[in-house]
Amino acid sequence: MAGAQVLQRTAALSSTGLSHHPARSKMATPHPNEHAMSAAPGLANDPQTAIRDATARIEAHLIAIRRDIHAHPELAFEEVRTAAIVAAELSRLGIDHQTGVARTGVVGLIRGGRPGPVLAIRADMDALPIHEQTGLGFASTIPGKMHACGHDIHTTTLLGVAAVLHDLAPRLAGTVKLIFQPAEEAIGGMSEMIAAGVLDGPKIDMALGFHNHPNTPAGRFDYTRGPGLAAADTFSVTVHGVSGHAAHPYAAVDPIVAAAHLITQLQTVVSREVNPLQPAVVTVGAIHGGEAANIIPDSVTFRGTVRTLHAEARDVAEAAIKRLCAGTLEGLRVRCEVEYRRGVPALVNDDRVLEPTIEAVRHQLGDVVQERGPSMGAEDFALMSQLVPSFQLGIGSGAPGRHDRLHNSAYQPDEACIALGVQALSRAAIEILS
Repeated sequence: MAGAQVLQRTAALSSTGLSHHPARSKMATPHPNEHAMSAAPGLANDPQTAIRDATARIEAHLIAIRRDIHAHPELAFEEVRTAAIVAAELSRLGIDHQTGVARTGVVGLIRGGRPGPVLAIRADMDALPIHEQTGLGFASTIPGKMHACGHDIHTTTLLGVAAVLHDLAPRLAGTVKLIFQPAEEAIGGMSEMIAAGVLDGPKIDMALGFHNHPNTPAGRFDYTRGPGLAAADTFSVTVHGVSGHAAHPYAAVDPIVAAAHLITQLQTVVSREVNPLQPAVVTVGAIHGGEAANIIPDSVTFRGTVRTLHAEARDVAEAAIKRLCAGTLEGLRVRCEVEYRRGVPALVNDDRVLEPTIEAVRHQLGDVVQERGPSMGAEDFALMSQLVPSFQLGIGSGAPGRHDRLHNSAYQPDEACIALGVQALSRAAIEILS
């Protein structure tokens, strides 16, 4: 992977192409149950029992890791300490891995007992610029930074999957590539990992992602067929008028009135131009113009986002916004400067990964899976879903008696979702690579 900082290999691992770290990084905080994540040999032949028992042995250790990461949140591309914890755990498990991928990412490899396809399992690691207000004993120790989207849960869950699958590797017909991704919240980490070559060496054939869902109780799982998350585009419009005295508007060209009119017009993009069977959202989230009550300013700038699930709706919305802005020159005498930026595409779930994953969760945990509708939220795992067959599993993280929301300063997921996620994802890997 281009630009990655490959640490020193041991002689025994010289042919793997990835590095093995025999000692814990000095940057990682020691955890209790130091050897707990190495599942004991002689696991039962039944995969359900083997996975359940192996997960039970490491659950307390995983929770300790999660609380450590939670107390020390790191924003996009700052995940140095978190990546060191990940690398130290993979080293202790004897899993080949590479650090410094896309700056702070970590990639590990678990090779199966037989040849076969390569399945990537991805977790994101970054926190949010939110001041935590949970009052927990392991709350963020860094003011203004918090794991309010559960990426501490994701990172820890994938470490648990690594531990379980490492011991079950002889069962696998293929390879599992563990992807610990930086900067999902900045919508830049996956693109940098792809540019660094994460899809190659060995080449990924399919990918499995996951996300905790606080609106689903811990112990339940959900999925969406087809588009699951939206494409996310942004626009910035500067409306240029002519400044003047507020008492004499006829001698000026008022960009505030024009901007207000235009923002109202933009609401017709969804209601009158996009196919009603193709969900879309156009939201203006910021507007700035003027400095005084008695002055008409020269310009007003407003910014917004467009969310769509289908490529056709995405094209229609972009064209309509640009056309409406251009039309204000004739109708309102203002000139609009439009910057339109396409972000991540829609995350499209592929049945070739979805179906075996859902069946695997049912085999492992019972009738705990439900279908849900798509969300107009977005995330950059979608970039991988464009390149290889992919599926993102929803893991319930709602705690009893709570009504939590992601990106909220009081977010408290149920930690039981970690072990449940480990079981579900481990079984999925075994079923897909069987």
